[in-house]
Amino acid sequence: MGADIKSLRSRIRSVDSTLHLTKAMGLVAASKIRRATRTMSQSREYASAMDDVVSVLSSSPECARTPYMQPKGEGTRLIVIAGDRGLAGGYNANVFRLASTVENAEVIPIGKRACERWGKPVISSEKYPATEAAKLAEELCRDFQDGKFGKLGILYTRYRSMMSQEATLLWVLPLEKKEKETETAEAAPVFEPNEQTVLNAAVPTYISGLLTACIRESYACEVAARRMAMDSAGKNAQEMIDKLQLQYNRARQNSITQEITEIVAGSGM
Repeated sequence: MGADIKSLRSRIRSVDSTLHLTKAMGLVAASKIRRATRTMSQSREYASAMDDVVSVLSSSPECARTPYMQPKGEGTRLIVIAGDRGLAGGYNANVFRLASTVENAEVIPIGKRACERWGKPVISSEKYPATEAAKLAEELCRDFQDGKFGKLGILYTRYRSMMSQEATLLWVLPLEKKEKETETAEAAPVFEPNEQTVLNAAVPTYISGLLTACIRESYACEVAARRMAMDSAGKNAQEMIDKLQLQYNRARQNSITQEITEIVAGSGM
């Protein structure tokens, strides 16, 4: 009986230590959520504005001849954005599961977990600067025009709410021609010197902004997923402590009862 009480006491201390850890990590994640979501919203707005410009340009007949709409090469390059840490529920697992569905892709990982999975130098997703996104976009555009690959995708996690985040695959290149909306002559934009020249110059900036937005959104999802995972883990730990405490109290009560019984029996002899 004494061994059971000692074992239960040890388990309670262990689970209580885990509870304190999950609470601390949950508080850290909560402190980062507001800033992460604000940065995500700003990046979304920029990417949306650039997408509107590229959509207008790609709908022009003149831009049909641009190399960004007529790929020379074959093969796929896939930018995979994952987290820097674990303990975020299924956040990283969902990204890797979706990445496995893209066959024969050359992966460009961003985030420590993704870099470790594909054996590449570690690049942090939390601290990924916009300047690096611009360099990567320039390199990808140059390789695409040179025919080194024919398709570019970004695999990131889309933020829907604190409770819901979804791994998403976004195909970026080649550009798709979008139906041009009916416009009046006064509202139709005029590009100088011409639409194709402007589009060729805008695409690297567009991809850079889109990549930055996807990284910021993925990071916001990671923080939100970790907050929810730590809350769930904390609740489970507390429930386990309550059950163990009940078992511990019963074991002590039984032990005390047994000792009293032995004392009474011994005194009567």
